[in-house]
Amino acid sequence: MYGPTKVPTSYRVREKKAPGKVWRVQAELNFVKGNSSEAVNFTTMSCEPETPNAPPELQIGPKIHFPFNGRRVDLDVHILSGEVVGIHMASCDNGSKIHNYLLEWDEGKGCEEFCQCYYGLQRQFRITKLSPAMGYTFRLAAKNDMGMSGFSEEVLFYTSGSAPTVPASPVLNKAGISWLSLQWTKPSGTPSDEGISYILEMEDETSGYGFKPKYNGDDLTFTVMNLRRSTKYKFRDGNQGKHRVTKRGPALSYPMFTLVTGIVGRWRAVCVTALQRPNSDAAAIRIVVIAYNSEGKSGPSEVVEFVTLPDRPGAPSKPTMKGKVHAQNFRIAWDPPKDNGGATITKYIVEISEEQSGNNWDTTYSGVAREHVCDHLSPGCSYRIHVICVSEGGQSPASEYLTVQTPAVIPGPCQPPRLQGRPRAREVQLRWAPPPVDGGSPVTCYSLEMSACEGEQREVYQGNEIEHTVCGLLPGKGYSFRIRAANKAGFGPFSEKSEITTAPGPPDQCKPPQISCRSATCALIHWEAPNNNGADITEYRVEWGGMEGCMQMCYCGPGYAYEMKGLSPAIVYYCRVQASVCRTAVNVAGTGLFSDVVACLTPASVPAAVTNLWGMKEEEMENPHDYSPSTCLAVAWDRPCDHGAEITGYILDYGDKQTITVGKSSSYVIEQLQPDSTYRIRVQALNSLGVGPFSHSVKLKTKPLPPEPPRLECAVYGHQSLKLKWGDGTSRAAPTDSIQYHLQMEDKSERFISLYRGPCHTYKVQRLNESTTYKFRIQACNEAGEGPFSPEYIFTTPKSLPPALKAPRIDRINDHTCEVIWESLAPMKGDPVIYILQIMVGKDSDFKQVFCH
Repeated sequence: MYGPTKVPTSYRVREKKAPGKVWRVQAELNFVKGNSSEAVNFTTMSCEPETPNAPPELQIGPKIHFPFNGRRVDLDVHILSGEVVGIHMASCDNGSKIHNYLLEWDEGKGCEEFCQCYYGLQRQFRITKLSPAMGYTFRLAAKNDMGMSGFSEEVLFYTSGSAPTVPASPVLNKAGISWLSLQWTKPSGTPSDEGISYILEMEDETSGYGFKPKYNGDDLTFTVMNLRRSTKYKFRDGNQGKHRVTKRGPALSYPMFTLVTGIVGRWRAVCVTALQRPNSDAAAIRIVVIAYNSEGKSGPSEVVEFVTLPDRPGAPSKPTMKGKVHAQNFRIAWDPPKDNGGATITKYIVEISEEQSGNNWDTTYSGVAREHVCDHLSPGCSYRIHVICVSEGGQSPASEYLTVQTPAVIPGPCQPPRLQGRPRAREVQLRWAPPPVDGGSPVTCYSLEMSACEGEQREVYQGNEIEHTVCGLLPGKGYSFRIRAANKAGFGPFSEKSEITTAPGPPDQCKPPQISCRSATCALIHWEAPNNNGADITEYRVEWGGMEGCMQMCYCGPGYAYEMKGLSPAIVYYCRVQASVCRTAVNVAGTGLFSDVVACLTPASVPAAVTNLWGMKEEEMENPHDYSPSTCLAVAWDRPCDHGAEITGYILDYGDKQTITVGKSSSYVIEQLQPDSTYRIRVQALNSLGVGPFSHSVKLKTKPLPPEPPRLECAVYGHQSLKLKWGDGTSRAAPTDSIQYHLQMEDKSERFISLYRGPCHTYKVQRLNESTTYKFRIQACNEAGEGPFSPEYIFTTPKSLPPALKAPRIDRINDHTCEVIWESLAPMKGDPVIYILQIMVGKDSDFKQVFCH
């Protein structure tokens, strides 16, 4: 067994061998084997048994395999009944005889807590009093003299189940016309976690197939739909072959059921033909429920009978007329509906609607009779009538409506015609209302009759209008009027009379008035009285105006003359007169026509006063350069009315009786005035007839004299800038300074350009050329205007230093001589450039000049 030179003389057997094994030794050298030793038996020491395997397999019935932890566990189980289990147990004893087995289970609780089920030497055990279709978990351990082994793997076994018991009969939740809502409960004694399904069966007689399933599921409620009225149904009775027939409703004297029986298996089939009751179509429905699970079906529940509700009846027949239609009533009749919905008709409802009221229906009758007289109607109206019936099933739809037209009658009397507005002298306007009762037909015509006092009646109007103006009357005379209406049935009676008196007539047109001018602003108007047409003239109205189409009333009174004042000279005025009469101080009878318009021209006069006078600004003047606001004032005015004579000139008054006569111009400049002084100025116009009045006065003030220019000095010189200073103020301006300064400089074209305008006293001129002469001048300004320019000041910028040179270059010539070279600069405006060369010997010595040229 061992080939190396060093052959071990011992060997440890680590694996366990089955009992009955023997051992022997054999030597081998260079592939030559020696004889084997004698066989020797060795016995190992005993220990606790090995962990038992899961019980092997079934001995009765098919083998059941249960997967557990990824392995296939064989369980040796005797399925003796739904409540008995037999289990085989086996294990290896490991050299010590097993004298006990420990079997534990979870009692079907499905938890990890185990309790002892069996302890003993037997290798199988029968467990009784178990629940059907219940899972139980088991584990097994073996015990010998050396101790207890570990537990085997847990295995889960299920007991066989059983079919559910017969469920209780379903109960009715709610019934409808074509449906029934049913509910049932679980069979008694069924565990709460056991899954049970249900089959609901119902028989429809018309199908001829007996009971058919209507529902198959786990729910405990179901609604059977699509049921019919007047339907034959079959049902079966599972009560040991006895026939059970339940009658619906009270006992009747006519046949109710026809019973035919036959045996089919364990069930007895019963065919029942339900005969229809009068006025009833409700169908009795027979239903059973069956419960089932994986083990099988239960028996059917007891057959129950439920009744569907009756449907609402159909619409009654269309109403018909009975007899003649009168103006205020008529009689109708109708037939019951063809389909009463399965219930007796309890009452009929008659509804009526006037055609003009749209879809508004009023109930006129409710009862069991099938005739009715519709009264209290209006003549000449169209009515719609329909009938509705009511039963236990509800209210039917309305029948087709019948349209009835009541005949019309003549209209009733109208109210007396009334006066519209005030009566006039030769006409009156009357208005009336339609009659309260039109007789059921629209009014098509009115007849108006008139009579003078104690005179004959005569028709003055016939038509469909409700107002009319009666013309051709005499002023101040009484008349009586009456009215009647007509429709298609004829004329109705006349109304009561209405007494009306015409008003006095207006006077005739006045003659044109006479006008005489007393002065340029006053005229006298005179007129004559016209014919008054039977009424005293109480007032005259005079209209006056400057335009013929735009005159206003200037006088209203009983007089025959009026003096018009406040006129304008040389103006054409227009005038007309109107007369008015009345019976009282309040009630005006009317006014006559206006007279023809008369024109009048007032004489010419002196000009009118100037209405608008103002002082002119410099920008409004034609030549502002010659205008000095310190010694001059410019005024302008609007041209006044000349009053018929041309204006020849104006007189200006500017105080202390100082006047100036000017021509026709409407503006003037007053010169040689005092500076900073106030003047009151007014003006008047002249024409050939004299001098007009003065205008209103205006106050104007001359400005003070402009300030003198300050002295200009150069405060700081620079080769590219000059800082100039003037006056005695500071460099910064104060907010109260009223003087502005204007600084100018001469350019290359010998023109002065503006450099600065403001209140400051200094200004720095930059971007100048070095060694260049510049000319400056300054001017002061204030409210009075700009003062004169100062004389020209000449300032010259100084020369600037030449720029720094680059480091020179040194070329050695010999030990004692070297040449220094640097870049030359361009001459600066003719100023020669002098170069100075300095040299320093050693670090601490000073520079010494060695060259200057």
